[in-house]
Amino acid sequence: MIKEIARIDIDPAQAADFEAAVAQAQPHFRAAPGCRSFALERAVDRPGHYLLVVGWDSVDAHMVDFRASDGFQAWRALAGLFFKATPEVFHIETAIDGF
Repeated sequence: MIKEIARIDIDPAQAADFEAAVAQAQPHFRAAPGCRSFALERAVDRPGHYLLVVGWDSVDAHMVDFRASDGFQAWRALAGLFFKATPEVFHIETAIDGF
C-alpha cells in the first residue's frame, strides 16, 4: 500500500466549514476502487494547514482511476473552494516500520 499526502492550506477562519466539507467527501473515497484509508490531519502549530492522508493500493489507483472518477470531481467541488493554492500532492511508502 502507498499513501497519498496532500498538503492543503486554507484560511484558518474557514476551518470548521472545510473540515465539514472533507467529512462530506469521505464516502467518495470509501467507494473508490483501491482506496484503503482516509484521514485529515490538522497542524497544531500552523492554523489553516492540513495533510490529507489517503491509503491506496497503488499510485495508479489514485492518479489514474480516482482522478478520472466522478468521486474526484465531487471531492474537488466540496473541498476545492477552500484551497488557498493547489495542494501539493505526493506519494509515500514505508521504508522503516519502527514502533
